[in-house]
Amino acid sequence: MTGICEGRVVIVTGAGRGIGREHALEFARQGARVVVNDLGGDADGSGRSTGPAHDVVEEIRAMGGEAVANGDDVSDGEGADRLIATAIDTFGGLDTLVNNAGILRDRMLVNMTLDEWDAVIKVHLRGTFAPSRAALQYWRERSKAGQANDARIVNTTSPSGIYGNVGQTNYGAAKAGIAAFTVIAAMEVGRYGVTVNAIAPSALTRMTENLGMGKKAAQIPAGEWNDLSPDNIAPLVVWLGSSESGRVTGRVFNVRGGHISVAEGWVEGPTVHQEARWDPAALTEIVPDLVARAAPNADMWGLRK
Repeated sequence: MTGICEGRVVIVTGAGRGIGREHALEFARQGARVVVNDLGGDADGSGRSTGPAHDVVEEIRAMGGEAVANGDDVSDGEGADRLIATAIDTFGGLDTLVNNAGILRDRMLVNMTLDEWDAVIKVHLRGTFAPSRAALQYWRERSKAGQANDARIVNTTSPSGIYGNVGQTNYGAAKAGIAAFTVIAAMEVGRYGVTVNAIAPSALTRMTENLGMGKKAAQIPAGEWNDLSPDNIAPLVVWLGSSESGRVTGRVFNVRGGHISVAEGWVEGPTVHQEARWDPAALTEIVPDLVARAAPNADMWGLRK
């Protein structure tokens, strides 16, 4: 199989279902050798099964590609190390890491438990950090040895994280952290020949079907363009994971259907300044005026309200 990732070795976490599955399949179509990582659990992180990852591997092999399954927990340091070692031991190296694994435990903040908070933060945020660190240690050692890297990390944030969504303080906080992680990591690792980018995808999966997308998708007539299909997300991720994207780093992209845009981060808006400490009482006039002159927060689609 040939394509823009021909010969590259790629890891996709959370690749047994949904968006991750589509990433793995498209990387394979584009010539990559793929490590399909998935715990095979439910959407809330409970349970475990080797089935989903192995099913995707069999799909890739059936189309003539190369793939291997991995069932390690990416939020565990030793598990992340084993995941990276799987790529190196099986295919001789690693070129691209796609951090996609995630769970949902939605609840209004006042009712959220510590376990619901910790579980989501762990899977998303530590599950991005741990594999990235392990991969970067491999690429850094190669760089120190005089070997050139053409390496990529592609992270998965969310509109909930960069724009906000009710009932998802845990998920949104984790995803916002991943966006910041992406920007900062890109600053640090360019010296090793590594780029770091992220996507904020919108698509119908088992994690989003209860957020209104399932109802919307059911209204699309059979055979018509479905902008909610998870396979629409893969082309951008595969491009970001290829050699073609070497000049792009530290950016977050919105992607849904055939729509791609660059998410522009926090910027300083309306400002006041004085060469003295502010009197708190004086801010009663100042702060509301600043807010009135500021652009409103974006909605879940990244658009101004």
